[in-house]
Amino acid sequence: MSEQSNSVQFQNTNKWSTKELVTMALFAAIATVLMFIQIPILPSAPFLTYDPSFAAAAVVGFAFGPAAGLIVGIVASVLHALFLGEWVGALMNIAACIFFILPAAAIYKKDHTLRGAVIGLIAGCIFATLGAFLTNATIGVWFWYGDINVILPLMIPAVLPFNLLKTILNSVIALAVYKTISNLITPKKDQVKGR
Repeated sequence: MSEQSNSVQFQNTNKWSTKELVTMALFAAIATVLMFIQIPILPSAPFLTYDPSFAAAAVVGFAFGPAAGLIVGIVASVLHALFLGEWVGALMNIAACIFFILPAAAIYKKDHTLRGAVIGLIAGCIFATLGAFLTNATIGVWFWYGDINVILPLMIPAVLPFNLLKTILNSVIALAVYKTISNLITPKKDQVKGR
C-alpha cells in the first residue's frame, strides 16, 4: 500500500500582486490627502473647488488597469467622506471618478502608447464633463438642490466648464508624472519606454 502525499498547494488567484496591492493602497492614501487640497479655479463659481486626486487614480489606472484606478479613486472618496461626513459629495465624486478613469484607463490598456494615453484622457474629460451634468441633475437635485431649476442655470456657465477644466488639469498632471512613476511601480518588462 503506497503512501500518498497530502501536501496542500496554494495558488495566488488575486488579479494583482502584493506589490500592486500595496502600491494601490499607497496611491489611495495619496489621493485622499490630495482631496483636501481645495482650489477655486473658476472665478464665476468659487464654490466649486479643484483637487488633484484623480491624477493619482489615473496613474494607477494606467499602470494596473481601469479597475485598479477606480478602486484608488473610490477608496479616496470614501475616506474623504469619513473624515468630513460629506456623503453626497462622495457619491458624486465616485460617479466622476468612474466617468473619468474608466474610459481613460480602458483606452490606454488597448493602446499602450502616449497617443493612447492622450486619447484616453480626452475621452475621460468628455465623459466626466457630461457625467457632471447627469450627476448634478440627479444626485444633486435629490440631495442638495431640491429642484432641477436651481441647478440648470448654473450648468453652462459654471458646472460644465469647471468639470472640463478640472479633468484637463488632472490629465496634464497624470501625463507629466506617469512615465517616471510607472517605471518605479511596474515590473521591468512592463515599464514605459521612450515617450
